[in-house]
Amino acid sequence: MPIFQPEVETLPRPELERLQRERLRERFGVELEALPELPFAVKADLRDAYPFGMLRVPREECVRVHASSGTRGKATVVAYTRHDLELWADCCARAIAAAGGGPGTVVHVAYGYGLFTGGLGVHYGAERVGCTVVPASGGNTPRQAQLLEDLGAEILCCTPSYALAIADHVSEPARLRLRAGIFGAEPWTSELREAIEHAFDLVALDIYGLSEIIGPGVSAECAEGRNGAHVNEDHFLVEIVDPASGEPLPDGEVGELVFTTLTKQALPLLRYRTGDLASLTHDSCPCGRTFVRMSRVVGRTDDMLVIRGVNVFPSEIERTLLAIPELAPHYQLIIERPAHLDVLTVQIELREGEPGGGRLQVLVEERLGRALGLSARVELLAPGGVTRSEGKALRVLDRRA
Repeated sequence: MPIFQPEVETLPRPELERLQRERLRERFGVELEALPELPFAVKADLRDAYPFGMLRVPREECVRVHASSGTRGKATVVAYTRHDLELWADCCARAIAAAGGGPGTVVHVAYGYGLFTGGLGVHYGAERVGCTVVPASGGNTPRQAQLLEDLGAEILCCTPSYALAIADHVSEPARLRLRAGIFGAEPWTSELREAIEHAFDLVALDIYGLSEIIGPGVSAECAEGRNGAHVNEDHFLVEIVDPASGEPLPDGEVGELVFTTLTKQALPLLRYRTGDLASLTHDSCPCGRTFVRMSRVVGRTDDMLVIRGVNVFPSEIERTLLAIPELAPHYQLIIERPAHLDVLTVQIELREGEPGGGRLQVLVEERLGRALGLSARVELLAPGGVTRSEGKALRVLDRRA
């Protein structure tokens, strides 16, 4: 498949590292070798400087503002110069091209448009490649399915959970022309990837980003390799560190992603701790891109649940559930403390036509017990029993507070 900017995306590693050194020195006055000794930046820094205290250009030079949802505290506000928006569009264009998009390709964008960075970034990236963009945004899910069929979309862009919600409304999958999907904005497992691919008969690809760094497009998978997302290293220098000690970790080891922005103007960040857990590899990729690849995000440093003294990651529950063929890929976790002990309830839908029953419930509870090291109550729901999300899925309801 064509590469959007091959002169950069296929740079030999020595030349790429030389470019990174130059840009790091120019942006921050820092040498690459000294980077691991420098302090980290964290989200609290941005919240403490709310709204524009960390800008590095006059506010008048900023042509757009985005913000996080603020569901875990005050919103994180990020601003963009015109140069920053051009850079962002290029990064998302690389992701669209890596999925096989090109002039005339119909791209259906069902990420939300607005303060959330998802929809607009992918939208402008697709237009930059020359695609025909359907700016559907989120919501009105039955209409999303109709538009996919009527307009002949070939690439679908949305959160993984919303892709499955749309699939519920597709009556005749064979009439769709989808061949690839670019999914991100929430952690998802390889089992969920398989469920989406089965529902739509497409190649499901991961895209990663966060508002503080640029938005979606920090990294993206290619259709040829499908084994890690290429980090756009000419713009973002990436590290993996031990979440507890902050010490660097080698390729292949899971740790916290840390990014330094090399070309951003309005809000450059040095060694920003993302809270996302992943690993890196410098192995060659069949697509020819030389950028380092990051694994799918396997969790967050702040989403680990402690239930009756046991550390539980929602992603481990998802893997266990989706390995059972009778279950649909729609679930929710509810944690309560009715007395002195925590109670974990796992609500999971049955696949269409599956009768369920006590034997299946016992099987699911046994599998979860082995995977998690603690018991969980399982509620088998009829198809449609779990509330669908039109954006990021709310998988965990922690009612202990």
